[in-house]
Amino acid sequence: MSADLIAAAEGAAKRAYAPYSRFRVGAAVRGASGAVYAGCNIENASYPQGWCAEPSALSALVMAGETRITEVAVWADSARPCTPCGGCRQKLAEFGSAETPVISAGPEGERARWTLGALLPEAFSLEVEE
Repeated sequence: MSADLIAAAEGAAKRAYAPYSRFRVGAAVRGASGAVYAGCNIENASYPQGWCAEPSALSALVMAGETRITEVAVWADSARPCTPCGGCRQKLAEFGSAETPVISAGPEGERARWTLGALLPEAFSLEVEE
C-alpha cells in the first residue's frame, strides 16, 4: 500500500524549489480518509525562511479538511536514507501517533522504515497526564 505514497513523494521531489542546495525532497502523507497529500521543499535566499517537504504535505492535508495521518513517505535522491528533520518530526507527531510509519525512499524505492515514536520519542502533545 505504500507504493502510491512513495510515488507521490517522488513526484513532489521533482517539483522542489532547491536552487541553493540542489537537494530536492518530496514528502507524502496519507490522511485518515486514505487520501494522499504531497509537498516539496522550497528554499529561499534567506535560508531560515525556506521550508521542508513535510510541512508542505501537512498543509495540503489540513487544507483538505483532514487532521490525522496514518503513514508518511520522504523521498530524496541521496546516498543515505533521508529522514524528517527534528522540527518536521514534531510537526508530523502533531497529526500522527507514535506508531505512524515513516518510510524513507529514493530512486531504488523504499530504503528504510521507522515509526514516528522511534524517530521522536517523548514528542510534545496535547495529551495531559493526570
